[in-house]
Amino acid sequence: MAENSYSSPAQMPGEGDPGGSDGALGPEQTDMDNVRDLADIPSIEVITRAIVMLMSASAEKLGLAEGADPDSVDLDEARKLITALAGLVDASKADLGVHAAPIRDGLKQLQLAFRDASAYPDEPGEGPGEKYTGPVRDRRRSPGGAT
Repeated sequence: MAENSYSSPAQMPGEGDPGGSDGALGPEQTDMDNVRDLADIPSIEVITRAIVMLMSASAEKLGLAEGADPDSVDLDEARKLITALAGLVDASKADLGVHAAPIRDGLKQLQLAFRDASAYPDEPGEGPGEKYTGPVRDRRRSPGGAT
């Protein structure tokens, strides 16, 4: 990750002109000078960033990312990431506020994508993260023609 809210976009030591005129860190500075103090970051920001990272990594492992190589699909890794995501979403649901519904929807879509990508799909309730979310079913495909 090149840039995030935890660090500045400043150059790393050893990059750029050693004279220091181009914004590179000098010998008196450390990487810690460029890192935000964790005490200054609201907990919900840390939680939502972790959720976004887990969602993005899950999508990558499922081959859903733009330009993804079909040979890079790794369902074992995707299962672990989706389960961790579901646990974090479940544990923080009271704190997510207005973001809770879209986050839960994104999680459900990843769970359904995992099921679609599996040669032998798990039964509803047995898929990744479903011990936290409950069984996930695709309503478009459910018997009885529900929406």
